Amino acid sequence: MLLIDNMTLEDVSGVTIVEEECFSQPWSYQAFLSELENDKAVTYIAIEDYEIVGFINAHFVLNEGYINNIAVTLTHRRKHTADMLIEKLVSLAIDKKLAFLTLEVRQSNEAAINLYKKHGFLEVGIRKDFYDQPKEDAILMTRKFDI
Repeated sequence: MLLIDNMTLEDVSGVTIVEEECFSQPWSYQAFLSELENDKAVTYIAIEDYEIVGFINAHFVLNEGYINNIAVTLTHRRKHTADMLIEKLVSLAIDKKLAFLTLEVRQSNEAAINLYKKHGFLEVGIRKDFYDQPKEDAILMTRKFDI
């Protein structure tokens, strides 16, 4: 059974492993550790059989939400893990009465773009050459909330 919970100090290593599996320029252990001390940050983890299989990280500034990172291990993709993580964050955003959540996604990442659209995110712009390794534009996607 998949569980969604807040990241704790004991979870940082597992989150870092997922990050390294999923991204060409991964955040470091220290970066995730600093998120625990950031009162504007939230990181939810997905756990199955005592193993971290995904996470979502966001920052809340005033009434705005910025999704920095979402990652799911290859073995847990297409099993609704990302859906559950996004739903948990959206629920928190609504509780906090945020005006919106926004994120960037690689222009070539059709699976992620479709996932975000499924959760009410709309394409609102392009960030030219946003990503490196490989160099690529990002699509800016935003979900607005009625506050």
